[in-house]
Amino acid sequence: MKYPHAMAMMLLIEDDPVIGNALQATLRDSRHQIAWAQNGTEGLRLADQVRFELVLLDLGLPDLDGFDVCRQIRTLNPNVVMVILTASDAENDVVVALEAGADDYLTKPFRTNELQARLRAHLRRGSAAGNAARTQRFDSLVIDRSRRVVELAGHPVALRAREFDLLSALAAERGSLVSRWSLALEVWGDASIAANKTIDVHLSMLRRRLTAASVAAAVRCPRIVTVRGRGFRLESDPAEHQ
Repeated sequence: MKYPHAMAMMLLIEDDPVIGNALQATLRDSRHQIAWAQNGTEGLRLADQVRFELVLLDLGLPDLDGFDVCRQIRTLNPNVVMVILTASDAENDVVVALEAGADDYLTKPFRTNELQARLRAHLRRGSAAGNAARTQRFDSLVIDRSRRVVELAGHPVALRAREFDLLSALAAERGSLVSRWSLALEVWGDASIAANKTIDVHLSMLRRRLTAASVAAAVRCPRIVTVRGRGFRLESDPAEHQ
């Protein structure tokens, strides 16, 4: 299967030559252009010189802290898709990675076909954005799918790629319940995600960003409600309509 978006510019930051060579070969077979940096310093230099569409970043770098590299690349290129490669599956590390600017993560050792599926999903969403309904509105929230930006009562809300996709998926159902399975399939392209903490971690981050935006804008914001054992829904803040 070919990626819907061929010839993407990707940056791989990985110090392990075995993993690096394998990933480079796999991604080039999929017709992508790959720049490979074997340490954080070189990765940051390349990220400053080239506008990459996607970065694969190993957290265990020999010279720099992987979280710091993630933050700096996010500052250099706010719209890049950042996929973390990590040997740790500790929930705290996942949260720190997301707060540092990551959009997704894979725990080593990972299967090549899983990596390819994740990358296809990211690139497919970027390609499909122009074909989707351009704007979603939910109370004071405006979600522009074509530009992938969110505003709350006219104030910008900074979201990572997964957070944007989750919010858009929930807003599309206009307050109806969305199952974990449906979210996993729509946002990750992988129903098995529903069985672990991935959705919960990303939703927790999304809730925090929406709350911070609500405080900053001094307006009420729709809230994400968990229905235990069934799923999630986006609903109006009751105080908004009093």
